Amino acid sequence: MRKIAIAVLAVAAFAAAFNLHASELAGVSMPDTVQVGGTTLVLNGVGLRTKFMVKVYVAGLYLGQKSSDADAIVKAEAPKRIVMQFVRSASKNQIGNAFNESFHDNTPDAEKTGEAEIDRLLGALEPVKEGDQMVFTYVPGSGTTLAINGREKLTIPGSSFGQVMFSVWLGPKPPTAALKKGLLGQ
Repeated sequence: MRKIAIAVLAVAAFAAAFNLHASELAGVSMPDTVQVGGTTLVLNGVGLRTKFMVKVYVAGLYLGQKSSDADAIVKAEAPKRIVMQFVRSASKNQIGNAFNESFHDNTPDAEKTGEAEIDRLLGALEPVKEGDQMVFTYVPGSGTTLAINGREKLTIPGSSFGQVMFSVWLGPKPPTAALKKGLLGQ
């Protein structure tokens, strides 16, 4: 009887630990929910960003409710978050160049109309090493906040920049098609 009780407790502990991380990819675990300003967001999906077959980061997309409609997610006036967990180091220049390329590919008009906001974002970036996290959170009425390793770096007000930012991963030309597909839970 005692062995059965211990086995049941072990299974329960394993199940509880498993529920803390809804998804794992490339050795990175993402929690199944996050709190954003009193709202619980659920993990929509995870994807791996590669460049020339080299793993760069694992990203997780968090939404109020799951969706596979990239355009609706980008345009939604609702809290949302992208978590980037780096699996290799990257310089500020490498990160900035990648974002610039994505802005150009996915929201070319924003390069002109949102140049000041893009410049503020690029100025707030810093080099990252394996294990570092970069988090972009959009909250209606507040704007888009960048945090690096838990430190808020800046908030850019307005919904238009939030759409530009989330288009990086969910726009017509994401860093990789597999990354976008993963974020959409496909």
